[in-house]
Amino acid sequence: MVTTSATAPGADDRGDPLSVTRAAVVTLDGRKSVTGWSPQAEQLLGYRAREMLGQPISALATKAERMDEDWLGMHPDGGKPGQTVLRHRSGHLLRTVTSLYQLPAMVAGTAFLLLLADAEEHTAWQLRQAMLDGLAAESPVALTIYGPDLRVAWANTAARKELPGEFTQYLGRSEGELYPGSQVLSAGHPHSVTQLMSEVLVTGQTVVDLRYQGRTLADPDREHVWSLSYYRLQDAAGRTLGVCEESVDVTDLYRAQHRLTLLNEAAGLIGSTLDLGRTVDEFAEVLVPEIADFIAVDLLGGVLDGREPDVRSVGWTADMRRAVHRSVHEDLPEVVVPPGGTVGYAEGSPQWRCLASGNPVLDAVLAPSTPWLMHDAVRSTRLRALGIHSHMVVPLRARGVTMGVATLMRWRNPEPFTPEDLLLVEELAARAAVCIDNARRFTREHHSALTLQRSLLPHKLPVHAAVEAAYRYLPADTEAGVGGDWFDVLPLACARVGLVVGDVIGHGLRAAATMGRLRTAVHTLADLDLPPDELLAHLDDLVQRLAEEAETAHPYGVEGVVGATCLYGIYDSVTHRATFASAGHPPPALAHPDTPVEFCDIPTGPPLGVGGLPFESVEMDIPDDSILALYTDGLILASESDTDIGLERLSFALAHPDRPLEEITGTMARILLPDHPPDDVAFLVARPRPLPADSVASWELAFEPETAGLARSLTSERLTQWRLEDLTFSAELIVSELVTNAIRHARAPVSLRLIRTENRLICSVSDGSSSSPHLRRAKLGEEGGRGLFLVAQFAARWGTRHTADGKIIWAEMLAPVAETKIFPP
Repeated sequence: MVTTSATAPGADDRGDPLSVTRAAVVTLDGRKSVTGWSPQAEQLLGYRAREMLGQPISALATKAERMDEDWLGMHPDGGKPGQTVLRHRSGHLLRTVTSLYQLPAMVAGTAFLLLLADAEEHTAWQLRQAMLDGLAAESPVALTIYGPDLRVAWANTAARKELPGEFTQYLGRSEGELYPGSQVLSAGHPHSVTQLMSEVLVTGQTVVDLRYQGRTLADPDREHVWSLSYYRLQDAAGRTLGVCEESVDVTDLYRAQHRLTLLNEAAGLIGSTLDLGRTVDEFAEVLVPEIADFIAVDLLGGVLDGREPDVRSVGWTADMRRAVHRSVHEDLPEVVVPPGGTVGYAEGSPQWRCLASGNPVLDAVLAPSTPWLMHDAVRSTRLRALGIHSHMVVPLRARGVTMGVATLMRWRNPEPFTPEDLLLVEELAARAAVCIDNARRFTREHHSALTLQRSLLPHKLPVHAAVEAAYRYLPADTEAGVGGDWFDVLPLACARVGLVVGDVIGHGLRAAATMGRLRTAVHTLADLDLPPDELLAHLDDLVQRLAEEAETAHPYGVEGVVGATCLYGIYDSVTHRATFASAGHPPPALAHPDTPVEFCDIPTGPPLGVGGLPFESVEMDIPDDSILALYTDGLILASESDTDIGLERLSFALAHPDRPLEEITGTMARILLPDHPPDDVAFLVARPRPLPADSVASWELAFEPETAGLARSLTSERLTQWRLEDLTFSAELIVSELVTNAIRHARAPVSLRLIRTENRLICSVSDGSSSSPHLRRAKLGEEGGRGLFLVAQFAARWGTRHTADGKIIWAEMLAPVAETKIFPP
């Protein structure tokens, strides 16, 4: 809509140029000599009156014109206009329009009245006249003239078609009386057209393409949209006569533009996420209230569950469930089935037919006698009560499969659904169906990925004598949904525990699968009781090998491992010390009860998969009543993407380590993580449980055969002190065999250690040899070779671990739980 102020061409040249008031007037006698010469004639032809009086009018004509006896256009009927060429006083030729009238008989004789006008000016006037006649009678543009009082003064034929009956009954009425309840759609203008016309009347500013919506008296049941233009009317003297309104019915154009706008909005709104519930809700939001007063979207149960829709279920509505419904009324009076409820549509209903055929069903005018309503009493009653008069069902089809239906109704909007509405809804439904299917596929893949990753992560941390642990794992809020973060608490020999946190670079199933392989490798290597630096070295070799395999399988784009970080540590509850090694991973945090949180100074080795560089282990004391926190970088980078800020917040969250671990992990998640972390986050908090001194007994043994008997005696005495007499026989046998093997097959020094935990007794014998014993079955008749076999039979588990000075052979036995705790509270 625009406003302009301009003067129309010819605004000061009103009237016929050949009329007596405007034409050049010449009077002639019977011989066609000039007897009168008006000022207009002097202006037109340049000759003064004294020059022309008494001269024959033919003196002005060209030679060719004079040869035509009727060159002045004399006709008995009073002077039909003709055209002739006259010579101007300046010498140039002028094409004119002439009209010659014979005056009534006079005393002086015959006399004539000759009217002259410029032919071009007269032609222009004739065209304007034809245009005005066409606008009044033939133009499809409705023209209405409102007088200075802004009431109807005149209207052309097109405008009168919108007003039933005789037009005279509408003269003197205002615009509001002709179009009651109408409204201005264009922004930036008064809501009342009468007020707008008043401004045009005062200012003379022209208004163009004002959009106006309402109903006509001739068609009161249908909304129309018009494009209106207004301009002021004035007479030749500049007096205001009124305002002219030009009106063009653009209802079809407006609706087409509205449909196009709706499609554009839907393209940006529907499918904005890969959440299935959100997608169907966006579809409903686009259609209500723009197209329908109510919509219900029903999907097959398999689609809602993320499964592949079964084409055999097409036409079977018993498996359909309500996904979403939306109404112009918040109390949803149309609803029969709640969200998530099973929808039961009778055979032959529009929904049943739509699902079976894959084609839409349009009941533009819904009558109570409609056949399918007679078989559905609940819905029939509800439809009649609300006055629902128009009904439409469209299929939601994607990739050749119908996944559900959308039911649309009208009751507040008095107009029935049209075929154009059906085409629009079908287009929107087609787009929504693809988005719904994409969301369903993503949901299925997402659930599969989460199931895989959760199956690879520990479901519950093992209860271990050496530490108490708690953890959190939060997958990233991305389309991938899963990643490669993992953690573990691994029971090791001799009251020790392994703590590990790792992060595979990337997200998705590939990262999760790689994480599972690395976690399995860590378990295997930890069972070998390797020190942290050696374990990471083996893990680094594995990652390199996996990357080489992936590159071989995909030479033009590696889809396998691209790298990982890992922190591995071993805590010994006997020595109260821990050993850590890092492969490109953030250091652990150590929270003390009375001093600030400490981030352990551990050399950061290269990430796994780089190769060629060694890893270094660091051993440190772990004070009593402290806690260890291991985490992935997603924790400290989640909020501000700034490591220093993340470490400060982590220090704050770990303060007061005497709190329950679940409370501490909850505080960490609350302080450091947003609602939707951008990366996977895994962290593990462990409270060491050091063994008291009286739960450990150690002896240095002489390297001689009689030492086995002494070891049995020492074991028996200590078990009596610990009230574990029931284990004396088994423990003595195991200790005797281990000490005997050390003296016979190893080197000095030899030592014995007994460790008592809450539910286990651990016997370990160390020696100076690095050779590992092997369990074998002794042959019939052999005197030896049965020692380790007996140890394996009497022990819950046993094994060997190597040290810098030799090796340790250990065996664990299940012990009855003590009446009092041996660990400090």
